[in-house]
Amino acid sequence: VGHFRADAALLLGYADAVSGELPVYTPATAEAFATYGVVDGGGVIGQPVLAPTGVLPQFGGLEVTTSSTAVSALTDAVLYLCDYPYHSADALAGRIMSIATLGDVLEAFGVEGLPAPAVLDQQIVDDIAELVRMRNDDGGWSWFTRGRPSDPWISVTVTHALVIAGDAGFSVPQADLDAALAFLTDIESYIPPEWGRAARLAVQSYALYVRHAAGAGDPGKAADVYREGGGATGDDLQLDSLAQLWTAIDDEGIRDEIERTLANRAVDTAGATSFATSYGEDAYLIAASDRRTDAIVLDALITETPDNELIPKTVAGLMAGQTRGRWNNVYENAFALIALHRYFTTFESVTPDFVARAWLGDEYVAEHTFVGRSPDRSHTLVPMETVIAGGDTSMVVANDGAGRLYYRLGVRYAPDDLTLAARDEGFVVDRVYEGVDDPADVRRDADGTWHIRAGAKVRVRLTMVADAVRTHVALVDPLPAGLEALNPALAVSQTVPPPDAAAPEFWPWWTWYEHENLGDDRVESFASYLPGGTYEYDYIARATTPGTFVVPPTRAEQIYAPEVFGRTASATVVVE
Repeated sequence: VGHFRADAALLLGYADAVSGELPVYTPATAEAFATYGVVDGGGVIGQPVLAPTGVLPQFGGLEVTTSSTAVSALTDAVLYLCDYPYHSADALAGRIMSIATLGDVLEAFGVEGLPAPAVLDQQIVDDIAELVRMRNDDGGWSWFTRGRPSDPWISVTVTHALVIAGDAGFSVPQADLDAALAFLTDIESYIPPEWGRAARLAVQSYALYVRHAAGAGDPGKAADVYREGGGATGDDLQLDSLAQLWTAIDDEGIRDEIERTLANRAVDTAGATSFATSYGEDAYLIAASDRRTDAIVLDALITETPDNELIPKTVAGLMAGQTRGRWNNVYENAFALIALHRYFTTFESVTPDFVARAWLGDEYVAEHTFVGRSPDRSHTLVPMETVIAGGDTSMVVANDGAGRLYYRLGVRYAPDDLTLAARDEGFVVDRVYEGVDDPADVRRDADGTWHIRAGAKVRVRLTMVADAVRTHVALVDPLPAGLEALNPALAVSQTVPPPDAAAPEFWPWWTWYEHENLGDDRVESFASYLPGGTYEYDYIARATTPGTFVVPPTRAEQIYAPEVFGRTASATVVVE
Protein backbone atom coordinates (compact mmCIF):
# COMPACT_ATOMS: atom_id res chain seq x y z
CA VAL A 1 0.00 0.00 0.00
CA GLY A 2 1.33 3.43 -0.95
CA HIS A 3 0.57 6.30 1.43
CA PHE A 4 0.46 9.98 0.54
CA ARG A 5 -0.21 13.31 2.29
CA ALA A 6 -0.90 16.72 0.79
CA ASP A 7 -0.57 19.93 2.88
CA ALA A 8 -1.86 23.40 2.06
CA ALA A 9 -1.14 26.66 3.94
CA LEU A 10 -2.16 30.28 3.43
CA LEU A 11 -0.21 33.35 4.39
CA LEU A 12 -3.02 34.29 6.80
CA GLY A 13 -2.18 31.23 8.89
CA TYR A 14 -4.82 28.87 7.67
CA ALA A 15 -3.63 25.33 6.91
CA ASP A 16 -5.10 21.96 6.10
CA ALA A 17 -3.93 18.52 5.04
CA VAL A 18 -5.32 15.37 3.50
CA SER A 19 -3.88 11.87 3.49
CA GLY A 20 -4.76 8.66 1.76
CA GLU A 21 -3.46 5.39 0.47
CA LEU A 22 -3.30 3.63 -2.86
CA PRO A 23 -3.02 -0.14 -3.27
CA VAL A 24 0.17 -1.35 -4.93
CA TYR A 25 -0.13 -4.87 -6.27
CA THR A 26 2.73 -7.22 -7.00
CA PRO A 27 2.03 -8.61 -10.48
CA ALA A 28 2.30 -12.20 -9.26
CA THR A 29 -0.09 -15.08 -9.84
CA ALA A 30 -1.17 -17.91 -7.53
CA GLU A 31 -0.89 -21.59 -8.39
CA ALA A 32 -1.83 -24.82 -6.63
CA PHE A 33 -1.17 -28.53 -6.77
CA ALA A 34 -2.76 -31.27 -4.69
CA THR A 35 -3.01 -34.99 -4.13
CA TYR A 36 -6.03 -36.84 -2.77
CA GLY A 37 -6.38 -40.17 -1.05
CA VAL A 38 -8.15 -42.46 1.38
CA VAL A 39 -6.86 -44.06 4.58
CA ASP A 40 -8.92 -46.84 6.15
CA GLY A 41 -9.09 -47.40 9.89
CA GLY A 42 -5.68 -47.93 11.46
CA GLY A 43 -3.87 -46.96 8.27
CA VAL A 44 -0.98 -44.56 7.66
CA ILE A 45 0.27 -42.98 4.42
CA GLY A 46 3.39 -40.99 3.65
CA GLN A 47 3.72 -38.37 0.93
CA PRO A 48 7.12 -36.88 -0.03
CA VAL A 49 7.25 -33.07 0.17
CA LEU A 50 10.00 -31.14 -1.62
CA ALA A 51 10.86 -27.72 -0.24
CA PRO A 52 9.39 -25.14 -2.65
CA THR A 53 11.86 -22.92 -4.51
CA GLY A 54 11.28 -19.79 -6.53
CA VAL A 55 8.15 -18.84 -4.58
CA LEU A 56 7.10 -15.90 -2.41
CA PRO A 57 7.45 -17.03 1.23
CA GLN A 58 4.69 -14.65 2.38
CA PHE A 59 1.99 -16.38 0.34
CA GLY A 60 0.26 -19.76 0.53
CA GLY A 61 1.48 -22.91 2.18
CA LEU A 62 0.66 -26.58 2.63
CA GLU A 63 -3.04 -27.32 3.10
CA VAL A 64 -4.27 -30.43 4.93
CA THR A 65 -7.99 -31.20 4.55
CA THR A 66 -9.64 -34.26 6.12
CA SER A 67 -13.19 -35.63 6.22
CA SER A 68 -15.00 -38.86 7.09
CA THR A 69 -17.41 -39.28 4.17
CA ALA A 70 -17.72 -38.70 0.45
CA VAL A 71 -21.52 -38.96 0.12
CA SER A 72 -23.25 -36.95 2.82
CA ALA A 73 -24.55 -33.98 0.83
CA LEU A 74 -27.52 -35.70 -0.83
CA THR A 75 -30.50 -34.05 0.84
CA ASP A 76 -31.33 -31.59 -1.91
CA ALA A 77 -31.15 -34.27 -4.61
CA VAL A 78 -33.71 -36.41 -2.77
CA LEU A 79 -35.94 -33.40 -2.07
CA TYR A 80 -35.80 -32.48 -5.75
CA LEU A 81 -37.23 -35.88 -6.68
CA CYS A 82 -39.74 -35.87 -3.82
CA ASP A 83 -41.12 -32.50 -4.95
CA TYR A 84 -40.81 -33.00 -8.71
CA PRO A 85 -43.72 -31.07 -10.25
CA TYR A 86 -44.42 -33.15 -13.37
CA HIS A 87 -46.53 -36.31 -13.12
CA SER A 88 -44.72 -38.49 -15.65
CA ALA A 89 -43.59 -42.10 -15.66
CA ASP A 90 -39.92 -41.19 -15.48
CA ALA A 91 -40.55 -38.82 -12.54
CA LEU A 92 -42.33 -41.56 -10.59
CA ALA A 93 -39.56 -44.01 -11.45
CA GLY A 94 -36.82 -41.59 -10.41
CA ARG A 95 -38.49 -40.97 -7.06
CA ILE A 96 -38.81 -44.70 -6.42
CA MET A 97 -35.16 -45.27 -7.35
CA SER A 98 -33.84 -42.61 -5.00
CA ILE A 99 -36.02 -43.15 -1.93
CA ALA A 100 -36.00 -46.94 -2.05
CA THR A 101 -32.23 -46.95 -2.51
CA LEU A 102 -31.19 -44.28 -0.03
CA GLY A 103 -33.22 -45.07 3.07
CA ASP A 104 -30.28 -46.33 5.12
CA VAL A 105 -28.02 -43.43 4.08
CA LEU A 106 -30.60 -40.79 5.01
CA GLU A 107 -31.16 -42.50 8.34
CA ALA A 108 -27.41 -42.76 9.00
CA PHE A 109 -26.85 -39.04 8.54
CA GLY A 110 -30.04 -37.92 10.29
CA VAL A 111 -30.88 -35.65 7.36
CA GLU A 112 -33.06 -32.68 8.24
CA GLY A 113 -35.82 -31.36 6.02
CA LEU A 114 -36.96 -34.69 4.61
CA PRO A 115 -40.38 -36.22 5.34
CA ALA A 116 -40.56 -38.94 7.99
CA PRO A 117 -39.54 -42.46 6.87
CA ALA A 118 -43.14 -43.66 7.01
CA VAL A 119 -44.19 -40.83 4.69
CA LEU A 120 -41.41 -41.65 2.25
CA ASP A 121 -42.32 -45.34 2.29
CA GLN A 122 -45.96 -44.51 1.56
CA GLN A 123 -44.80 -42.32 -1.32
CA ILE A 124 -43.07 -45.32 -2.89
CA VAL A 125 -46.16 -47.50 -2.41
CA ASP A 126 -48.32 -44.85 -4.10
CA ASP A 127 -45.87 -44.37 -6.96
CA ILE A 128 -45.69 -48.12 -7.62
CA ALA A 129 -49.48 -48.29 -7.75
CA GLU A 130 -49.60 -45.37 -10.17
CA LEU A 131 -47.01 -46.94 -12.47
CA VAL A 132 -48.96 -50.20 -12.47
CA ARG A 133 -52.05 -48.28 -13.57
CA MET A 134 -50.06 -46.59 -16.34
CA ARG A 135 -48.65 -49.83 -17.85
CA ASN A 136 -49.70 -50.65 -21.40
CA ASP A 137 -50.88 -54.11 -22.41
CA ASP A 138 -47.59 -54.79 -24.22
CA GLY A 139 -45.76 -54.45 -20.89
CA GLY A 140 -44.25 -51.03 -21.59
CA TRP A 141 -44.93 -47.42 -20.60
CA SER A 142 -45.41 -44.12 -22.38
CA TRP A 143 -44.33 -40.83 -20.86
CA PHE A 144 -47.62 -39.78 -19.29
CA THR A 145 -50.65 -42.02 -19.82
CA ARG A 146 -51.73 -45.55 -20.49
CA GLY A 147 -52.84 -46.21 -24.05
CA ARG A 148 -50.21 -44.20 -25.90
CA PRO A 149 -47.35 -46.05 -27.70
CA SER A 150 -44.80 -47.47 -25.30
CA ASP A 151 -41.49 -45.63 -25.29
CA PRO A 152 -38.53 -48.03 -25.06
CA TRP A 153 -36.38 -45.77 -22.89
CA ILE A 154 -39.16 -44.93 -20.44
CA SER A 155 -40.15 -48.59 -20.26
CA VAL A 156 -36.65 -49.71 -19.29
CA THR A 157 -36.41 -46.92 -16.70
CA VAL A 158 -39.72 -47.84 -15.06
CA THR A 159 -38.80 -51.53 -15.00
CA HIS A 160 -35.51 -50.59 -13.34
CA ALA A 161 -37.41 -48.67 -10.67
CA LEU A 162 -39.74 -51.62 -9.99
CA VAL A 163 -36.77 -53.98 -9.65
CA ILE A 164 -35.10 -51.61 -7.17
CA ALA A 165 -38.32 -51.27 -5.18
CA GLY A 166 -38.74 -55.04 -5.01
CA ASP A 167 -35.14 -55.50 -3.84
CA ALA A 168 -35.78 -52.90 -1.12
CA GLY A 169 -38.70 -54.93 0.25
CA PHE A 170 -41.63 -53.11 -1.33
CA SER A 171 -44.49 -55.07 -2.86
CA VAL A 172 -44.39 -55.07 -6.66
CA PRO A 173 -47.14 -57.05 -8.47
CA GLN A 174 -45.34 -60.02 -10.04
CA ALA A 175 -47.54 -60.06 -13.13
CA ASP A 176 -46.67 -56.46 -13.93
CA LEU A 177 -42.97 -57.06 -13.37
CA ASP A 178 -43.04 -60.17 -15.55
CA ALA A 179 -44.79 -58.24 -18.33
CA ALA A 180 -42.22 -55.44 -18.09
CA LEU A 181 -39.30 -57.89 -18.27
CA ALA A 182 -40.89 -59.59 -21.28
CA PHE A 183 -41.05 -56.16 -22.95
CA LEU A 184 -37.34 -55.69 -22.26
CA THR A 185 -36.54 -59.12 -23.69
CA ASP A 186 -37.89 -57.97 -27.06
CA ILE A 187 -36.84 -54.31 -26.67
CA GLU A 188 -35.40 -54.15 -30.21
CA SER A 189 -38.83 -54.42 -31.80
CA TYR A 190 -40.04 -51.33 -29.92
CA ILE A 191 -37.17 -49.00 -30.89
CA PRO A 192 -38.28 -46.68 -33.72
CA PRO A 193 -36.24 -47.22 -36.91
CA GLU A 194 -35.29 -43.53 -37.11
CA TRP A 195 -33.27 -43.72 -33.89
CA GLY A 196 -29.52 -43.51 -34.38
CA ARG A 197 -27.24 -46.49 -33.78
CA ALA A 198 -25.71 -45.23 -30.53
CA ALA A 199 -29.14 -44.51 -28.99
CA ARG A 200 -30.45 -47.95 -30.04
CA LEU A 201 -27.45 -49.64 -28.44
CA ALA A 202 -27.90 -47.55 -25.29
CA VAL A 203 -31.48 -48.80 -24.85
CA GLN A 204 -30.45 -52.39 -25.53
CA SER A 205 -27.56 -52.15 -23.04
CA TYR A 206 -29.76 -50.61 -20.36
CA ALA A 207 -32.42 -53.31 -20.88
CA LEU A 208 -29.81 -56.07 -20.48
CA TYR A 209 -28.48 -54.38 -17.34
CA VAL A 210 -31.97 -54.24 -15.79
CA ARG A 211 -32.72 -57.85 -16.75
CA HIS A 212 -29.47 -58.91 -15.09
CA ALA A 213 -30.40 -56.96 -11.94
CA ALA A 214 -33.79 -58.70 -11.92
CA GLY A 215 -32.19 -62.16 -12.07
CA ALA A 216 -33.22 -62.68 -15.69
CA GLY A 217 -29.91 -61.88 -17.35
CA ASP A 218 -28.85 -62.94 -20.84
CA PRO A 219 -25.03 -62.75 -20.98
CA GLY A 220 -24.94 -64.20 -24.48
CA LYS A 221 -27.18 -61.49 -25.87
CA ALA A 222 -25.19 -58.89 -23.96
CA ALA A 223 -22.01 -60.11 -25.69
CA ASP A 224 -23.80 -59.97 -29.06
CA VAL A 225 -24.82 -56.33 -28.44
CA TYR A 226 -21.22 -55.57 -27.49
CA ARG A 227 -19.93 -57.01 -30.77
CA GLU A 228 -22.72 -55.37 -32.77
CA GLY A 229 -21.63 -52.01 -31.41
CA GLY A 230 -18.06 -52.54 -32.54
CA GLY A 231 -16.75 -53.48 -29.12
CA ALA A 232 -14.67 -51.23 -26.93
CA THR A 233 -12.86 -49.67 -29.89
CA GLY A 234 -16.00 -48.79 -31.85
CA ASP A 235 -17.70 -45.41 -31.97
CA ASP A 236 -21.29 -46.52 -31.34
CA LEU A 237 -21.11 -47.97 -27.82
CA GLN A 238 -20.82 -44.99 -25.50
CA LEU A 239 -19.24 -45.32 -22.05
CA ASP A 240 -22.56 -45.59 -20.20
CA SER A 241 -23.57 -48.48 -22.48
CA LEU A 242 -20.21 -50.20 -21.97
CA ALA A 243 -20.53 -49.87 -18.19
CA GLN A 244 -24.01 -51.41 -18.19
CA LEU A 245 -22.96 -54.26 -20.47
CA TRP A 246 -19.96 -54.92 -18.21
CA THR A 247 -22.23 -56.15 -15.42
CA ALA A 248 -24.36 -58.26 -17.81
CA ILE A 249 -21.55 -60.10 -19.67
CA ASP A 250 -19.73 -63.17 -18.37
CA ASP A 251 -17.10 -63.41 -21.14
CA GLU A 252 -13.86 -62.60 -19.29
CA GLY A 253 -12.09 -61.37 -22.41
CA ILE A 254 -14.85 -58.83 -23.14
CA ARG A 255 -15.04 -57.83 -19.50
CA ASP A 256 -11.30 -57.08 -19.48
CA GLU A 257 -11.66 -55.01 -22.67
CA ILE A 258 -14.44 -52.94 -21.13
CA GLU A 259 -12.45 -52.35 -17.94
CA ARG A 260 -9.44 -51.14 -19.93
CA THR A 261 -11.59 -48.90 -22.11
CA LEU A 262 -13.24 -47.19 -19.15
CA ALA A 263 -9.84 -46.59 -17.56
CA ASN A 264 -8.35 -45.25 -20.80
CA ARG A 265 -11.25 -42.86 -21.45
CA ALA A 266 -11.43 -41.48 -17.93
CA VAL A 267 -10.63 -37.77 -17.77
CA ASP A 268 -8.50 -37.29 -14.67
CA THR A 269 -7.50 -34.36 -12.51
CA ALA A 270 -5.67 -34.57 -9.19
CA GLY A 271 -8.88 -34.98 -7.22
CA ALA A 272 -11.65 -35.95 -9.62
CA THR A 273 -12.48 -38.19 -12.56
CA SER A 274 -15.21 -37.77 -15.17
CA PHE A 275 -16.44 -39.53 -18.30
CA ALA A 276 -17.97 -38.12 -21.46
CA THR A 277 -20.42 -39.37 -24.07
CA SER A 278 -21.58 -38.03 -27.41
CA TYR A 279 -25.01 -39.02 -28.72
CA GLY A 280 -25.42 -36.00 -30.96
CA GLU A 281 -28.99 -35.08 -31.81
CA ASP A 282 -30.28 -38.36 -30.34
CA ALA A 283 -29.22 -37.43 -26.80
CA TYR A 284 -32.75 -36.27 -25.90
CA LEU A 285 -34.20 -39.70 -26.72
CA ILE A 286 -32.39 -41.31 -23.80
CA ALA A 287 -31.85 -38.26 -21.55
CA ALA A 288 -28.10 -38.58 -22.10
CA SER A 289 -25.70 -36.43 -20.07
CA ASP A 290 -22.13 -36.71 -18.89
CA ARG A 291 -23.20 -36.60 -15.24
CA ARG A 292 -25.54 -39.54 -15.71
CA THR A 293 -22.68 -41.35 -17.43
CA ASP A 294 -20.38 -40.60 -14.48
CA ALA A 295 -22.95 -42.18 -12.15
CA ILE A 296 -23.44 -45.28 -14.31
CA VAL A 297 -19.70 -45.84 -14.69
CA LEU A 298 -19.15 -45.30 -10.95
CA ASP A 299 -21.80 -47.91 -10.13
CA ALA A 300 -20.13 -50.40 -12.48
CA LEU A 301 -16.63 -49.73 -11.10
CA ILE A 302 -17.81 -50.39 -7.55
CA THR A 303 -19.66 -53.54 -8.57
CA GLU A 304 -16.99 -55.06 -10.78
CA THR A 305 -13.66 -53.69 -9.47
CA PRO A 306 -14.14 -52.37 -5.91
CA ASP A 307 -10.38 -51.84 -5.50
CA ASN A 308 -10.21 -49.52 -8.51
CA GLU A 309 -8.40 -46.27 -7.65
CA LEU A 310 -10.76 -44.32 -9.93
CA ILE A 311 -13.71 -44.89 -7.59
CA PRO A 312 -13.14 -42.17 -4.94
CA LYS A 313 -12.12 -39.68 -7.64
CA THR A 314 -15.25 -40.44 -9.65
CA VAL A 315 -17.31 -39.84 -6.51
CA ALA A 316 -15.57 -36.48 -6.10
CA GLY A 317 -16.23 -35.57 -9.72
CA LEU A 318 -19.88 -36.57 -9.47
CA MET A 319 -20.43 -34.59 -6.26
CA ALA A 320 -18.75 -31.55 -7.82
CA GLY A 321 -21.33 -31.61 -10.60
CA GLN A 322 -24.12 -30.60 -8.23
CA THR A 323 -25.77 -27.19 -8.50
CA ARG A 324 -27.57 -25.99 -5.38
CA GLY A 325 -27.13 -29.43 -3.86
CA ARG A 326 -28.55 -31.51 -6.71
CA TRP A 327 -27.98 -32.52 -10.31
CA ASN A 328 -29.83 -31.22 -13.36
CA ASN A 329 -32.71 -33.59 -13.98
CA VAL A 330 -34.58 -36.70 -12.85
CA TYR A 331 -32.18 -39.11 -14.51
CA GLU A 332 -28.98 -37.49 -13.27
CA ASN A 333 -30.29 -37.39 -9.70
CA ALA A 334 -31.66 -40.93 -9.73
CA PHE A 335 -28.55 -42.58 -11.19
CA ALA A 336 -26.21 -40.49 -9.03
CA LEU A 337 -28.06 -41.47 -5.87
CA ILE A 338 -28.04 -45.14 -6.85
CA ALA A 339 -24.27 -45.07 -7.43
CA LEU A 340 -23.52 -43.11 -4.26
CA HIS A 341 -25.65 -45.48 -2.22
CA ARG A 342 -23.61 -48.39 -3.54
CA TYR A 343 -20.46 -46.50 -2.59
CA PHE A 344 -21.80 -45.87 0.92
CA THR A 345 -22.76 -49.50 1.56
CA THR A 346 -19.50 -50.81 0.08
CA PHE A 347 -16.97 -48.46 1.64
CA GLU A 348 -18.64 -46.46 4.43
CA SER A 349 -20.70 -49.05 6.25
CA VAL A 350 -18.51 -48.60 9.36
CA THR A 351 -19.61 -45.61 11.44
CA PRO A 352 -16.67 -43.19 11.72
CA ASP A 353 -14.93 -43.09 15.09
CA PHE A 354 -11.36 -42.02 14.54
CA VAL A 355 -8.78 -39.30 14.99
CA ALA A 356 -7.11 -37.92 11.86
CA ARG A 357 -3.53 -36.81 12.47
CA ALA A 358 -0.88 -35.29 10.20
CA TRP A 359 2.85 -34.63 10.55
CA LEU A 360 5.15 -32.57 8.34
CA GLY A 361 8.49 -34.15 9.01
CA ASP A 362 8.84 -34.16 12.79
CA GLU A 363 6.31 -31.36 13.28
CA TYR A 364 2.78 -32.26 14.37
CA VAL A 365 0.56 -30.05 12.22
CA ALA A 366 -3.05 -31.28 12.32
CA GLU A 367 -5.52 -33.30 14.38
CA HIS A 368 -9.28 -33.71 14.11
CA THR A 369 -11.70 -36.17 15.73
CA PHE A 370 -14.54 -37.66 13.69
CA VAL A 371 -17.30 -39.38 15.64
CA GLY A 372 -20.50 -40.51 13.90
CA ARG A 373 -21.83 -39.61 10.46
CA SER A 374 -21.03 -36.00 9.68
CA PRO A 375 -20.28 -33.90 6.59
CA ASP A 376 -17.71 -31.88 8.56
CA ARG A 377 -14.30 -31.14 7.08
CA SER A 378 -11.15 -30.12 8.89
CA HIS A 379 -8.75 -27.68 7.23
CA THR A 380 -5.23 -26.77 8.38
CA LEU A 381 -2.74 -24.44 6.66
CA VAL A 382 0.99 -24.77 7.25
CA PRO A 383 2.47 -21.37 6.22
CA MET A 384 4.83 -21.34 3.25
CA GLU A 385 7.68 -19.98 5.39
CA THR A 386 7.41 -23.08 7.60
CA VAL A 387 7.28 -25.42 4.61
CA ILE A 388 10.40 -23.83 3.10
CA ALA A 389 12.26 -23.95 6.41
CA GLY A 390 11.46 -27.65 6.80
CA GLY A 391 13.37 -28.57 3.65
CA ASP A 392 12.75 -31.78 1.76
CA THR A 393 10.71 -34.03 4.04
CA SER A 394 7.46 -36.01 4.05
CA MET A 395 3.85 -35.55 5.08
CA VAL A 396 2.37 -38.41 7.11
CA VAL A 397 -1.41 -38.83 7.52
CA ALA A 398 -2.79 -41.40 9.96
CA ASN A 399 -6.25 -42.75 10.72
CA ASP A 400 -6.37 -43.80 14.36
CA GLY A 401 -9.69 -45.59 14.79
CA ALA A 402 -12.55 -47.03 12.74
CA GLY A 403 -13.99 -45.69 9.49
CA ARG A 404 -12.66 -44.06 6.36
CA LEU A 405 -10.47 -40.95 6.30
CA TYR A 406 -10.49 -38.85 3.13
CA TYR A 407 -7.61 -36.40 2.77
CA ARG A 408 -6.38 -33.68 0.46
CA LEU A 409 -2.80 -32.45 0.61
CA GLY A 410 -2.40 -29.28 -1.39
CA VAL A 411 0.31 -26.69 -1.96
CA ARG A 412 -0.73 -23.15 -2.88
CA TYR A 413 2.03 -20.72 -3.86
CA ALA A 414 2.95 -17.67 -5.90
CA PRO A 415 6.07 -17.81 -8.12
CA ASP A 416 8.54 -14.99 -7.44
CA ASP A 417 9.27 -14.71 -11.18
CA LEU A 418 6.96 -12.07 -12.67
CA THR A 419 7.51 -13.34 -16.22
CA LEU A 420 5.66 -16.62 -16.48
CA ALA A 421 5.08 -18.90 -19.45
CA ALA A 422 1.62 -20.20 -20.33
CA ARG A 423 0.57 -23.36 -18.52
CA ASP A 424 -2.11 -26.03 -19.00
CA GLU A 425 -3.19 -27.96 -15.90
CA GLY A 426 -6.77 -28.52 -17.03
CA PHE A 427 -7.43 -25.28 -18.93
CA VAL A 428 -5.86 -23.60 -21.95
CA VAL A 429 -6.22 -19.80 -21.78
CA ASP A 430 -5.47 -17.07 -24.32
CA ARG A 431 -5.68 -13.25 -24.12
CA VAL A 432 -5.70 -10.75 -26.99
CA TYR A 433 -6.07 -6.94 -27.00
CA GLU A 434 -7.84 -5.31 -29.98
CA GLY A 435 -8.59 -1.70 -30.92
CA VAL A 436 -12.32 -0.92 -30.91
CA ASP A 437 -12.54 2.37 -32.84
CA ASP A 438 -9.37 1.94 -34.89
CA PRO A 439 -7.37 -1.30 -35.26
CA ALA A 440 -4.21 0.83 -35.31
CA ASP A 441 -4.84 1.83 -31.67
CA VAL A 442 -3.38 -1.53 -30.59
CA ARG A 443 -0.32 -3.27 -31.98
CA ARG A 444 1.96 -6.05 -30.81
CA ASP A 445 5.72 -6.33 -31.15
CA ALA A 446 7.48 -9.49 -32.22
CA ASP A 447 8.55 -10.05 -28.60
CA GLY A 448 4.89 -10.01 -27.45
CA THR A 449 4.80 -6.48 -26.00
CA TRP A 450 1.47 -4.72 -26.51
CA HIS A 451 1.32 -1.02 -27.43
CA ILE A 452 -1.95 0.87 -26.86
CA ARG A 453 -2.72 4.49 -27.70
CA ALA A 454 -3.66 6.52 -24.61
CA GLY A 455 -7.38 7.25 -24.54
CA ALA A 456 -8.26 4.37 -26.89
CA LYS A 457 -11.00 1.84 -26.22
CA VAL A 458 -9.68 -1.71 -26.17
CA ARG A 459 -11.51 -4.99 -26.55
CA VAL A 460 -9.96 -7.66 -24.31
CA ARG A 461 -10.76 -11.05 -25.81
CA LEU A 462 -10.27 -14.06 -23.53
CA THR A 463 -10.50 -17.63 -24.77
CA MET A 464 -10.70 -20.60 -22.40
CA VAL A 465 -10.56 -24.27 -23.43
CA ALA A 466 -11.65 -27.00 -21.00
CA ASP A 467 -10.70 -30.49 -22.17
CA ALA A 468 -13.43 -32.09 -20.02
CA VAL A 469 -16.22 -31.22 -17.63
CA ARG A 470 -15.17 -28.52 -15.16
CA THR A 471 -17.11 -27.31 -12.12
CA HIS A 472 -17.14 -24.02 -10.18
CA VAL A 473 -14.93 -22.26 -12.68
CA ALA A 474 -13.43 -18.78 -12.30
CA LEU A 475 -11.84 -16.94 -15.23
CA VAL A 476 -9.79 -14.00 -13.91
CA ASP A 477 -8.05 -11.40 -16.07
CA PRO A 478 -5.78 -8.91 -14.25
CA LEU A 479 -5.96 -5.40 -15.70
CA PRO A 480 -2.82 -3.46 -16.59
CA ALA A 481 -2.71 -0.48 -14.24
CA GLY A 482 -3.04 1.80 -17.27
CA LEU A 483 -6.39 0.32 -18.33
CA GLU A 484 -9.84 0.71 -16.81
CA ALA A 485 -12.70 -1.69 -17.54
CA LEU A 486 -15.91 -0.07 -18.79
CA ASN A 487 -19.10 -1.25 -17.13
CA PRO A 488 -21.74 -1.71 -19.87
CA ALA A 489 -24.52 -1.47 -17.26
CA LEU A 490 -23.78 2.23 -16.74
CA ALA A 491 -25.65 4.73 -18.92
CA VAL A 492 -22.46 6.68 -19.63
CA SER A 493 -20.69 3.62 -21.04
CA GLN A 494 -20.90 3.21 -24.78
CA THR A 495 -22.19 -0.24 -25.72
CA VAL A 496 -19.88 -1.96 -28.17
CA PRO A 497 -21.29 -4.93 -30.12
CA PRO A 498 -19.30 -8.10 -30.71
CA PRO A 499 -17.18 -7.76 -33.86
CA ASP A 500 -19.23 -10.40 -35.71
CA ALA A 501 -22.66 -8.94 -34.81
CA ALA A 502 -24.43 -6.83 -37.46
CA ALA A 503 -27.15 -5.44 -35.19
CA PRO A 504 -28.23 -5.67 -31.54
CA GLU A 505 -30.97 -8.18 -32.35
CA PHE A 506 -28.24 -10.61 -33.39
CA TRP A 507 -26.16 -10.23 -30.25
CA PRO A 508 -25.88 -13.45 -28.23
CA TRP A 509 -28.50 -13.73 -25.49
CA TRP A 510 -26.87 -16.77 -23.84
CA THR A 511 -23.60 -16.67 -21.94
CA TRP A 512 -21.62 -19.58 -20.56
CA TYR A 513 -20.92 -17.65 -17.36
CA GLU A 514 -23.45 -16.99 -14.59
CA HIS A 515 -21.85 -13.94 -13.00
CA GLU A 516 -19.19 -11.37 -13.79
CA ASN A 517 -17.28 -8.76 -11.78
CA LEU A 518 -15.59 -5.71 -13.27
CA GLY A 519 -13.16 -4.40 -10.68
CA ASP A 520 -10.43 -1.78 -10.51
CA ASP A 521 -7.64 -4.32 -10.93
CA ARG A 522 -9.29 -7.34 -12.55
CA VAL A 523 -12.27 -8.69 -14.47
CA GLU A 524 -13.82 -11.99 -13.36
CA SER A 525 -16.44 -14.37 -14.72
CA PHE A 526 -17.85 -17.47 -13.02
CA ALA A 527 -19.70 -20.66 -14.01
CA SER A 528 -20.82 -23.49 -11.75
CA TYR A 529 -20.69 -26.15 -14.48
CA LEU A 530 -18.97 -26.26 -17.87
CA PRO A 531 -18.96 -29.18 -20.31
CA GLY A 532 -15.71 -29.68 -22.17
CA GLY A 533 -15.34 -27.12 -24.95
CA THR A 534 -14.10 -23.67 -25.96
CA TYR A 535 -15.49 -20.52 -24.31
CA GLU A 536 -14.95 -16.84 -25.03
CA TYR A 537 -15.33 -13.80 -22.80
CA ASP A 538 -14.94 -10.21 -24.05
CA TYR A 539 -14.98 -6.89 -22.27
CA ILE A 540 -14.12 -3.30 -23.16
CA ALA A 541 -11.48 -1.22 -21.37
CA ARG A 542 -10.10 2.28 -21.88
CA ALA A 543 -6.41 3.15 -21.82
CA THR A 544 -6.36 5.91 -19.19
CA THR A 545 -2.78 6.19 -17.93
CA PRO A 546 0.44 6.26 -19.99
CA GLY A 547 3.24 4.00 -18.83
CA THR A 548 4.76 0.55 -19.09
CA PHE A 549 2.95 -2.15 -17.12
CA VAL A 550 3.65 -5.79 -16.26
CA VAL A 551 0.42 -7.77 -16.57
CA PRO A 552 0.02 -11.07 -14.70
CA PRO A 553 -1.38 -14.03 -16.66
CA THR A 554 -5.08 -14.50 -17.25
CA ARG A 555 -6.04 -17.49 -15.15
CA ALA A 556 -8.80 -20.08 -15.16
CA GLU A 557 -9.27 -22.42 -12.24
CA GLN A 558 -11.74 -24.63 -10.43
CA ILE A 559 -12.46 -22.64 -7.28
CA TYR A 560 -12.73 -25.65 -4.98
CA ALA A 561 -9.94 -27.59 -6.69
CA PRO A 562 -7.43 -24.85 -7.61
CA GLU A 563 -4.90 -27.43 -8.73
CA VAL A 564 -7.04 -27.66 -11.90
CA PHE A 565 -6.01 -24.44 -13.62
CA GLY A 566 -4.53 -22.84 -16.69
CA ARG A 567 -2.95 -19.51 -17.51
CA THR A 568 -1.66 -17.35 -20.30
CA ALA A 569 1.89 -16.08 -20.29
CA SER A 570 2.67 -12.82 -18.50
CA ALA A 571 2.48 -9.75 -20.72
CA THR A 572 3.87 -6.24 -21.00
CA VAL A 573 1.50 -3.41 -21.98
CA VAL A 574 2.75 0.04 -22.97
CA VAL A 575 0.15 2.83 -22.98
CA GLU A 576 1.63 5.65 -25.08
